[in-house]
Amino acid sequence: MPGPDAGTPPRAVVLLSGGLDSSTAAAMARAEGYELYALTVRYGQRHVREIDAARAVAAAIGVARHLEIAVDLAAFGGSALTSALAVPKDRAIEVENIPVTYVPARNTILLALALAWAEAVGARDIFLGVSALDYSGYPDCRPAYLAAFERLAALATKAGVAGSEFRIRAPLLEMSKAEIIRRGLALGLDYGLTHSCYDPAPAGTPCGHCDACRLRAKGFAEAGAADPLLSRTPGA
Repeated sequence: MPGPDAGTPPRAVVLLSGGLDSSTAAAMARAEGYELYALTVRYGQRHVREIDAARAVAAAIGVARHLEIAVDLAAFGGSALTSALAVPKDRAIEVENIPVTYVPARNTILLALALAWAEAVGARDIFLGVSALDYSGYPDCRPAYLAAFERLAALATKAGVAGSEFRIRAPLLEMSKAEIIRRGLALGLDYGLTHSCYDPAPAGTPCGHCDACRLRAKGFAEAGAADPLLSRTPGA
């Protein structure tokens, strides 16, 4: 897609969890010249260490505003990330199986919040860091889902009805984890600021055994790069 026009930069909302993928998507949007409005949602996740990571990444890439809001999906449960269910460790990662770390309708809820903020601030692009390749089987990371939400945005908003199209931007969609990491490093993104672990220790130390930790380690290995987060995490 073409980048923003010269002059006053257009605004974009980016869903920023503090993880490796969303941080890379944010850095890519910033490199395209967008004025970024970063949205971080406390949804009752057990890995709240990522909230601190989101703050650090937002500051590092220079967003115009970083908004944190709370939506308690832990009240619903149904996921190892929002309840007492055990986070799987050292399992075979197969994308055809939806894991217990899937949070019911999470991306739909987060995108709806991002869409509301985008319409309020006059942004027409919403960035998120989903990938259809190196992912853990989540249905709301698929291209068909993103295309459907884009159609919903056109129907469900005042701006959309008036003919102002929203674009759901998923720049990592067809990239492997290694490709994502290489891209972020090329943009100068400090991955030492990010957090990926689903089940960190109370001090925030990554477990090294959950799906997210293993996909991250695999990505850095295949990218031929060292993970700076590990050099800053005692005992990791």
